[in-house]
Amino acid sequence: MKLRVGFLTSHPIQYQVPVFRLLAQDEELDFTVYFCQIPDATMQGAEFNVPFQWDLPLLEGYSYTVLTNVSRKPGVMSFQGCDTPEIASVIRAGHFDAFVINGWHVKSSLQALWACKRFGVPCLVRGEANDLRPRAWWKRFVQRLLVQQYAGCLAIGKANADFYRSRRVPPERLFSAPYCVDNERFAVARDSARAAAARQKWSIPAQHVCFLFSGKLIAKKRPLELLQAFRDAQLADHATLLIVGDGALRGVCESFAHEHNLNVTFAGFLNQTEILDAYSACDCLILPSDAGETWGLVVNEAMAAGKPAIVSDRVGCARDLIVPNETGAVFPCHDTRALAALLRHYSICRDALRTMGERALRHIAQYSPQRAADGIIEAVRRVANT
Repeated sequence: MKLRVGFLTSHPIQYQVPVFRLLAQDEELDFTVYFCQIPDATMQGAEFNVPFQWDLPLLEGYSYTVLTNVSRKPGVMSFQGCDTPEIASVIRAGHFDAFVINGWHVKSSLQALWACKRFGVPCLVRGEANDLRPRAWWKRFVQRLLVQQYAGCLAIGKANADFYRSRRVPPERLFSAPYCVDNERFAVARDSARAAAARQKWSIPAQHVCFLFSGKLIAKKRPLELLQAFRDAQLADHATLLIVGDGALRGVCESFAHEHNLNVTFAGFLNQTEILDAYSACDCLILPSDAGETWGLVVNEAMAAGKPAIVSDRVGCARDLIVPNETGAVFPCHDTRALAALLRHYSICRDALRTMGERALRHIAQYSPQRAADGIIEAVRRVANT
């Protein structure tokens, strides 16, 4: 008989869907996803300051159910935004062999955990937590009590695995399910004709090295520090910074770039199909985020497009994806002088960026939807009530 598996997550997330489709295709599983809600354009655009819906199909290729969200303020950015007591009756009646929960950042996640405990269903968690930012002792203690309630923990990478180990999760309950994107979708970004057309669209000179920032223009992403480093690097003759995204800091960033007469292009928010042009146009991704960036899937995207990345040492994926001088570089968070030095160095080493991009493409193959799905299936087999 097939193993009956449920997966709870707050809403359809473009990075999770390729994994869902692979799990749905597996002959060993009877797999269903449970969404707390389907966000409208305004809710989806929170922190981007731009209402939108993703332009890729996110509800195809797997079975799903949308739960009733009774939150007074529904949303995907707050703990109280997802409140679905209905999940208890779903788990009670579902005869699940195992149930997977996406982290514990919304109330529904804990509701599902308690229901699994109550009805004897093995529960797995796949979240993003790490120790790259300090936490009070009592928070670490509460987290240790929490993670010990799960039958298994699905680690997305090295920093996440260390988090679970430090909370005394034993090795036999720790499984690898690496964070990933649909790598194959970014292959078109490696086309040279597309790159030339994209650069023309944004008036990026063909001879310039193009550094790319892609993400919300919010505090944790540190876009202003990137602009300060770009100014200090003094790259007016041979480099362009392409900033993709929107958010609360866009006005401040635009004013800074204008005041210092920087070669910076603000492309605004780009949807999933449009973002391919940005990766095609650039030579290297820059992600200067602080520890609030618990992973940084734009790094996966850039590498799948054959581009290296320069990231701060507080970015969650740094230890997994950045092999210094091989797939990119790492600098100390908030150190704009160190970042400026890297920008200067690579702005005159375009061939090195190209070589690192080739190595990044090979490296990111280890972080695929198939590897994530395989890790989840292995964990389900180990914990299932069979």
